[in-house]
Amino acid sequence: MLTGSKTTFKVRQMVPDMKERMLSQSGVNARSRDMFGLRCLPGECVLQRAVLVRKKLTAREGGGWLSGTLFCTHFRVAFVPQDSPKPDDNADPVLLGDHDVALASIEKVVAVGPSRTKLVTPNSSLKFTPEELVLYCRDLRVICFLFDRLTPDTQAVEITYTIAKTYQPLKSGTVLSFQNAALGSVEMKQFLSNRHRDAHMNWFESSADWEQELERCRATGWRVSSVNDRFEMSTSLPRFNVVPQKVLDTELKKTFAHFNEGRIPRWCWRHPRGSDLLRMASFQNNIYHEKDDTRNLELILFGVQSSLCVVVDLGEEMPSPTDIQLAHSRLRALCLGDISSSVSVPDDKWLSTLESTHWLDYTRCCLRKAAEVACLLRGGHLTTVLQESEDRDMSCVVSCLVQVMCDPHSRTQVGFQGLVQKEWVMGGHRFYSRLNHHRDNDKEEAPVFLLFLDCVWQLLAQYPSRFQLTGDFLLALHDSVHLPLFSSFLANCQRERCKRTQHQSQTYTPVNGWRDVLPQGASPDPSDAPLPSVWDWALQYSRERRAHFTQPIAPTPPLQPLLNGNLNTNPDTHRLSDTSPGSVFLLSRGSFSCPANLLPWRSGSSGVYKKSHRRAPSSENLPGLERLLKAWALTEGPQGLASSTMGPQGPLDPYEPLLPLLLGPCVGVWKECYLRGALHAQAFSHPISSNHPHPVEQLAWEVQQLKDKLASTASTDANPPSKRAEPRRTDSNLNQNTNNGTFLFPASRSQGLGVTRPVAPPTSTNLQTSRALLPSSAPVSRPGHKDSSGSSKHTFLFGHASVTEARQDQRYYPMPNNSKLTKSNGPSLGS
Repeated sequence: MLTGSKTTFKVRQMVPDMKERMLSQSGVNARSRDMFGLRCLPGECVLQRAVLVRKKLTAREGGGWLSGTLFCTHFRVAFVPQDSPKPDDNADPVLLGDHDVALASIEKVVAVGPSRTKLVTPNSSLKFTPEELVLYCRDLRVICFLFDRLTPDTQAVEITYTIAKTYQPLKSGTVLSFQNAALGSVEMKQFLSNRHRDAHMNWFESSADWEQELERCRATGWRVSSVNDRFEMSTSLPRFNVVPQKVLDTELKKTFAHFNEGRIPRWCWRHPRGSDLLRMASFQNNIYHEKDDTRNLELILFGVQSSLCVVVDLGEEMPSPTDIQLAHSRLRALCLGDISSSVSVPDDKWLSTLESTHWLDYTRCCLRKAAEVACLLRGGHLTTVLQESEDRDMSCVVSCLVQVMCDPHSRTQVGFQGLVQKEWVMGGHRFYSRLNHHRDNDKEEAPVFLLFLDCVWQLLAQYPSRFQLTGDFLLALHDSVHLPLFSSFLANCQRERCKRTQHQSQTYTPVNGWRDVLPQGASPDPSDAPLPSVWDWALQYSRERRAHFTQPIAPTPPLQPLLNGNLNTNPDTHRLSDTSPGSVFLLSRGSFSCPANLLPWRSGSSGVYKKSHRRAPSSENLPGLERLLKAWALTEGPQGLASSTMGPQGPLDPYEPLLPLLLGPCVGVWKECYLRGALHAQAFSHPISSNHPHPVEQLAWEVQQLKDKLASTASTDANPPSKRAEPRRTDSNLNQNTNNGTFLFPASRSQGLGVTRPVAPPTSTNLQTSRALLPSSAPVSRPGHKDSSGSSKHTFLFGHASVTEARQDQRYYPMPNNSKLTKSNGPSLGS
């Protein structure tokens, strides 16, 4: 009887299968196929379908298995739960549903049988009926589908073959065909042409956008130059760049040849205390420097400052793109695992293997360098210039991290999107080469942008209440990088985006030079689909998913210049009457120096670099670098003793940099991103009754119970019946070694008059978010104890968000000593 019922079921399934093939071949519209429960995009065709399929849910989705129907189109693998509501025909189309995966994101297809597994390729053949279908994705997801025993064998085999043959083969032109599969229909092109951009976001595509940023930062003395409007001066720089007002465009044109790829020093951001952040490429030493060129070069390099310039070298200390690519590949292999091979990492060696990937080392290195620059900018009135050989990789990372640390606007969703648009998209990062969607340039591939997102997540994990954006937003942006559908990530510079959008070609004339023109009578290629921006989140995610991108935060007060004791940082009163530039220092490997070849034109006939081009008229008005750092370390801040009245939300000054803790346990693994597929890769099994959960799920449940008890205990201990005074302890640097002091890590200092503030307990509204952001280990804080010399020693084991933010009054003392990156004590699994 069972055999007969299964045969009858197979016969009944033949009718829908035949109907599905007829629909896919005839190319009917999406509404005609809504009877199958899947709402297709305009022009999207269903290639294969399998019924009675179960999808393995991640721990974030609640765990367990979800029953439904599996579809494969020429754009995505879609899963429709059996109890999902009927799709709304009048709603705007969404590219991917909550349970869908784009074909371009799939890296490997694995079929699991009763006694074997097989890596399925377009040319392979299956000699068994798969029971499980595992999709390994480029965005570190592992998606598992289980075929029910009543699923027709032909459907299980055919949908496995179909996915393997259509999931982005490694050949040229596949990205374009993939784009046309999603966006190439007439209906979809018309829908995209009617989309409106986010009016609240700064796109940095026009001169008015840059003027708006200058006004927001109160950056006087700067102007927007359109000298590169036709990309004649530099092909990788944007049309508009911010330069000092005192440098004319005619003088500016002579300076492009002195820098690699013509990437001159240009303004990025101004700190409220008057310091400016600039970016530039390395100097061209083989260029002859005329007297007028030298003057213009120094005017641009110093910006609106005339006293002090610090060039931050990013070449020697920061990881190279090759290093980042190798570390990310090792991290992928460790986190994803591989069910198709028998090689696996034992549990007792997992953390040591993670450390050997060096991914967390590179994350610490980027955060440390950004914290150094943030301290320089916060310290006073100077120009800080980030210098990289080509100014297109690590300078993007450091400049963005500095602004995230110092500017509350950059920690909102709109501000962060504008920051990425300014420093990465318009800044000329090689997204096309680094992401390598076409698989045609493996030597240039390096996920530099993904390293930056990891660094931002580390800051978010340590300071969750200082961010409006959430981990869900960063995860969505991480996944969007692997989807070759967005104009933001499919070009190396603004010039390439303009050429693709306007279908331009280049002509050369002796008078006008190279110009991009549209050929006469040319028309856009109808097969070339219009590409939306990655910031059009409504096109990618449902309203429910987008609701988790932000959290409410207190409004940031308007940016105002701050006064700090004798250190007057008002740019209008602090500017010198003499415009000749002053001292230039090089910050490299944590120490300052004045190398003779820093500015090639200054090491002329004498060959000796002058430490100070001229003496400052007053050391009070124009402090040197050592005095500047000392004044920064000794000051109590603009609040003074009023800091004792501060609450747990942190200091009154919202522009105090969020300096990260970089000890081994404080820098954790982005579990929501890197480990979301690890459970599936390590523990495949058929669904078990809810009364007998899988041992791994049982262990996860027990760990969660322990975390809840710890949170409850912490909230009880955080509200003592009476406050007790704590003796004021001497400042101790957490990352200071025995030989020299390291720049930038927090010293343990009590609040104001030495009163210990209670730690705010987690509330019901943010408990779930806090669990996702906090390290999995419990916070442990050991009181300082005196050694024989009388110095205070402190040990910090694990970071906790509430504890970290309750100590916002800690001062961070930059020490101009020779220091190196402190070795970590081993990684931690931060949630």
